[in-house]
Amino acid sequence: MNWRGIWAIYKFEMMRFFRTLLQSFVSPVISTSLYFVVFGTAIGGRIDQVEGVSYGAFIVPGLIMLSVITQAISNASFGIYFPKFIGTIYELLSAPLNFLEIVIGYVGAAATKALFIGTVILLTASFFVEIQILHPLAMVAFLLLTCLSFALLGFILGLWAGNFEQLQLVPLLVVTPLVFLGGSFYSISMLPSAWQTVALFNPVVYLISGFRWAFFGIADVPVGLSLLAIAGFTLLCLGVIWWIFRTGWRLRS
Repeated sequence: MNWRGIWAIYKFEMMRFFRTLLQSFVSPVISTSLYFVVFGTAIGGRIDQVEGVSYGAFIVPGLIMLSVITQAISNASFGIYFPKFIGTIYELLSAPLNFLEIVIGYVGAAATKALFIGTVILLTASFFVEIQILHPLAMVAFLLLTCLSFALLGFILGLWAGNFEQLQLVPLLVVTPLVFLGGSFYSISMLPSAWQTVALFNPVVYLISGFRWAFFGIADVPVGLSLLAIAGFTLLCLGVIWWIFRTGWRLRS
């Protein structure tokens, strides 16, 4: 394992993040505050509790998942797309690094950034509502797996994208709607029975449900199923990346 090469990629990506640390720190704080003002005041005033949890606290896991998923995809996709755009990816591919080492460098940096944002949002939310974490180890596990799996998805999107418009297409038109419809701000048990069945086909439901269980001990789907879903998604993304590097798809053009 070429740890020096992995560290070089990881360090380069993290330095790009720290150059815009103010924006990276202030943006999630402001957006989280706005969510609490809008949802906590406007909707929270009408919904006192959801499954025994105050509505303000109930939406915290969903807010964290929303930002973590978005940031993981964005950072990983841009990180690998930019070398493709300027042509330096060929230098990377000719370096003494295998595909796994390249993935560890880029995906590890993107996952670290997303984890930082998730931590900032959790700390920000604690100023608005009282937060309890019943299963801290499970919370960390779900958070790390989410950062990792969606950074892998972002890496795939960065390899697939042919321009900056395509780079934003899937996150805006697919991922963000799935997160909003995945129970970020409500429990799917509040939906009519037919829509509850439809919601179970949304993979993000399993992520948010498991993450919310780690906080409050309540879940829309079994926790084991949530963990199995995120682990399976991670392995699927790794398999797709392996196939891309094996075949050279979108790398040789």
